[in-house]
Amino acid sequence: MADPASVLGLPKPAWAGDDVAMLYDMATKFLEAEIAPRYDEFEKNEIVDRASWEKAGANGLLCASMPEEYGGSGGTYAHESAIIEAIGHVGVDGFGIVLHNAIVAPYILHYGSEEQKRKWLPRMASGELIGAIAMTEPGAGSDLQGVKTRAEKTGNQYTINGSKTFITNGQNANLIVVVAKTDPAKGAKGTSLIVVETDEVEGFERGRNLDKIGLKANDTSELFFNDVKVPTANLLGAEEGQGFIQLMEQLPQERLLIGGQAIGMIERALAVTIDYVKERKAFGKAIIDFQNTQFKLAELKTEATVGRVFYNDCVARHLDGGLDPVTASMAKGWLTDLQCKIVDECLQLFGGYGYMNEYPIARMYRDARVQRIYGGTNEIMKLLIARSL
Repeated sequence: MADPASVLGLPKPAWAGDDVAMLYDMATKFLEAEIAPRYDEFEKNEIVDRASWEKAGANGLLCASMPEEYGGSGGTYAHESAIIEAIGHVGVDGFGIVLHNAIVAPYILHYGSEEQKRKWLPRMASGELIGAIAMTEPGAGSDLQGVKTRAEKTGNQYTINGSKTFITNGQNANLIVVVAKTDPAKGAKGTSLIVVETDEVEGFERGRNLDKIGLKANDTSELFFNDVKVPTANLLGAEEGQGFIQLMEQLPQERLLIGGQAIGMIERALAVTIDYVKERKAFGKAIIDFQNTQFKLAELKTEATVGRVFYNDCVARHLDGGLDPVTASMAKGWLTDLQCKIVDECLQLFGGYGYMNEYPIARMYRDARVQRIYGGTNEIMKLLIARSL
């Protein structure tokens, strides 16, 4: 296969230095050797086994941006981006380490006490703990203020009651950051983030491993909290009611990483399609020799190049602390729309073979669709952008 990392022919951005490039190469080799050969099995089982998570931890692919003192690799979001891109380029998009690394762990790093960081982050870096964040509920998706899960404080304990759905890593996760109301009367200002170690509590239940269109290898679940008691020491932040602010502060990185997933898959889609149209013949000549194929791929490469340059600029701004929520929403919304468009156009160039599951473009077509929904729907992204006008 053509190399997805070089299919656009762009120079590397300044933030992708030698250490980032080395991590990308290491992640690619690990994923090709350890995850890709078993990926069909993981898709069939609808979960990546814990042993693979632990191998990822042993190979430095978990918590790359967490400080070394907490068991991480001491990197930045640039290193997380390298892992995100490696996953997209190898085509193992359902391996849920991205959420664990770049969404769950940062909540603990930014808002956790010293004791919490030392207790949880090293075990997340090793894969002993697999992280999830429980935001969405049956009646509350993008509207986080509508969360009904309740955490009542009695003495030095919280009692949590409620249900969550569409929780990524939901079957594997044994460290879950739960979005709950500690004071329902205060609305958003009564929301808190509370960590639940599932192996240490009673009353926690996992529901179904949900049957999705795509990303089959990524376990996605319903979760139920029935009088689950955790110490008040599991609250993230110095006081209750900070949850909504904490979520808003971390959403730009979540939306940026979804944009990173989008551009990674876009590059792989172009790479496999260019290979195919050079080899496949129709009417006595290669499909690449038809002007329609050339024009279509020229358009797609141009759009993908614009997308990659925009993503790289967003990463540079994020590393400097200057990626605002509006620009992050643009990256998430536009890049995922582009991802679905380019994958669809590429599939068309495969003809009937594109509809066959044995061809990677078919899996990309299924896996891409949810990108426009999770992390805030693209319609919500447009609302956020519109407020800046």
